[in-house]
Amino acid sequence: MTEKILILDFGSQYTQLIARSVREANVYCEIIPYSKSFEFEGNLKGIILSGSPFSVNDENAPVIGVKDLLDQVPVLGICYGAQLSTRLFGGRVEKSSKREYGRAQMQAREAGDPLLKTVEPKSQVWMSHGDSILELPAGFEVLATTESIPVAAFKYNGAAHPLYGLQFHPEVYHSIEGKKILKNFLTDICGCSQDWTPAHFVTDTVNALREQIGDRKVIMALSGGVDSTVAATLIHKAIGDRLYGIFVDNGVLRKDEFEQVLETYKQLGLNIKGVDAKALFYKELKDNPDPETKRKIIGRLFIEVFQDEANQLTGIDFLGQGTIYPDVIESVSVHGPSVTIKSHHNVGGLPEKMHLSLVEPLRFLFKDEVRKVGRELGISSELIDRHPFPGPGLAIRILGEVTEEKVKLLQEADAIYINALKENGLYATVWQAGTILLPVKSVGVMGDERTYEYTVALRAVTSVDGMTADWAHLPYDFLANVSNEICNNVRGINRVVYDISSKPPATIEWE
Repeated sequence: MTEKILILDFGSQYTQLIARSVREANVYCEIIPYSKSFEFEGNLKGIILSGSPFSVNDENAPVIGVKDLLDQVPVLGICYGAQLSTRLFGGRVEKSSKREYGRAQMQAREAGDPLLKTVEPKSQVWMSHGDSILELPAGFEVLATTESIPVAAFKYNGAAHPLYGLQFHPEVYHSIEGKKILKNFLTDICGCSQDWTPAHFVTDTVNALREQIGDRKVIMALSGGVDSTVAATLIHKAIGDRLYGIFVDNGVLRKDEFEQVLETYKQLGLNIKGVDAKALFYKELKDNPDPETKRKIIGRLFIEVFQDEANQLTGIDFLGQGTIYPDVIESVSVHGPSVTIKSHHNVGGLPEKMHLSLVEPLRFLFKDEVRKVGRELGISSELIDRHPFPGPGLAIRILGEVTEEKVKLLQEADAIYINALKENGLYATVWQAGTILLPVKSVGVMGDERTYEYTVALRAVTSVDGMTADWAHLPYDFLANVSNEICNNVRGINRVVYDISSKPPATIEWE
């Protein structure tokens, strides 16, 4: 069985970062709410307690039996997790007389301890807490301090397994040696072998898929995106042509995308059927300028088209989906122990309607891990490194009513922009880029003629996860050249602007 670290979530905004840091050390981990019961299986090597928006002294502060955990595995408490452990063992945690938020200098007192092995005696860490540990319980040992607080890291060896606590957040970028500290916990304290690699994941997943699916059939909607393509390739590797893929042209894909994606799938050996449904989508989108209405139309029609195609097949038992881990993580509500589960389905409602069981081979992977697995599977970088693209496609990059004429205008302008980013080595430097067709016309002049044509806005942002984003500072000369090329080659567009809004307050997409 694959070695596993369990992260118990107390509602911290950084919990996913802890998981990402553990995964980067080639150790498999899962996040569950602190209130969810679990089994101490033989492959569980350690537990990490997350931070929390609560104070441990709040009346309704979340609590878990840390002493019971230590009977089974080593435990690392981060921020709230460290404070909770201290309080449960009889230490004192109080409101700080001097709060610590942001950078601080950690001074190691026990640099020889396995947790701080090879960590510099003085190291920058990232604090985010209003409480401080003022007195450690009997038997606890201070490992590090800062100028402001007496306990930045501690250790307790009085149970079957060791307990460590960190008042700072090792998982964030600004804790310079934080990932080294986490790696020390995983390897030296929990004994993890760091063998969870993309190749390992592929082997394990393909074997699990064969066991789950047996000799039955799977149907799957593909979008040409990274997640669905990697998921389909894994399923195909397990069951071959008993995977039936359907790729729908909804009329709002990028220029030549339908043909290019089908060709890519052919090269991968996938059993895929392309369905040209452009006319149906254009008909339904006519006279519907509202963004939410457009989304609902596209979602509804997609399900109808997909279901029509599926009905032509017999003996289908499973629906494949490219669901990834951030879509399914259960997170603790900051208002108490209730659990909010995020759900995501590429074809919402279909599993129930069609009485199908789900196959989701990527449901425990983050986006960057999906890309690594895709490379391991031999999928081309052209597809693996594609920018995110909205489910409703160009329909929400055409402000207002969607028509076939507007789609063609936008496809041409967007192709010029994206190709220029690639040719100038800029594509990989931005998280997402796209062109937006605005519902306004403006006066222009070309040669001796007056024009009255559409305006497009170019959008490019930098981001880590899409939750926040800054506008990309593309070179002026590059933008000028793209503007000239669009205006000179796309009849119907005579003005190009560049969006310099960040998220927040703006969103990445305009609709």
